[in-house]
Amino acid sequence: MIQTHASVHSVEEIASDIFRLAFRSREISAAALPGQFVNIKVNDSLFPLLRRPFSIFFVEGEIVSIIFNIIGEGTRILVGKKPGDVIDVIGPLGNGFSAGMDSDNYKTALIVAGGLGIAPFPFFLSKLGKDKNVLFFVGARTSKQIVRHGIDHIHAATDDGSEGFAGNVVDLLTEHLSDHHYERPRIFCCGPTRMLRRLSEFAQQKRIECYASLECAMACGVGLCQGCPVETISGKKKYALVCKEGPVFETSTVFV
Repeated sequence: MIQTHASVHSVEEIASDIFRLAFRSREISAAALPGQFVNIKVNDSLFPLLRRPFSIFFVEGEIVSIIFNIIGEGTRILVGKKPGDVIDVIGPLGNGFSAGMDSDNYKTALIVAGGLGIAPFPFFLSKLGKDKNVLFFVGARTSKQIVRHGIDHIHAATDDGSEGFAGNVVDLLTEHLSDHHYERPRIFCCGPTRMLRRLSEFAQQKRIECYASLECAMACGVGLCQGCPVETISGKKKYALVCKEGPVFETSTVFV
């Protein structure tokens, strides 16, 4: 874990109401793994008091980027940052997708993202072995809110039917797999809890391994505040901490 005062490189809108902030950190970029996150203190004042967690969206050289939409004062402050501004960043944090993606036990990566759940996957794809077959399923309210950076050949599901399948992304995946067979598939997903729960049930029914990046409030990011528990299905502990033992879990091990 590294705490650094990083220089903002750029802030840009990359889809409707979705922004990408890039900052420069040689230490974090060198240590980052797909599925990990950073915790950012948006300013030097006591308000907002808590840091904000963001999945690592992409790493290129010394530049690390995150994506977000404006949902409160913290993200409103972030979107106003200018190149050269300094932000207090801790990271990389948590356990990412490495345990699931670095394996010879699967051939096809079925990536499923809902809304801003797309955040960890451009970095994920940049590190995935070239021997894997990749299918990417993304859900959004409208085509204008689909993030496309670093992703090719998207199978889209939109609530308003403006692109691809009219409906939710889990129904799209279910319909697609009813018509297509893929060798040794494995699901990697991130998105709203309701979506992840349905995917966990679907994966169990189809006997497909499923790795999910859970979304929740992670105030400290290192397990001290005990504020992000998820109930485990088996094991010595009844609960695991999303920020420390996750955010990525194999869905057969936790109650999503």
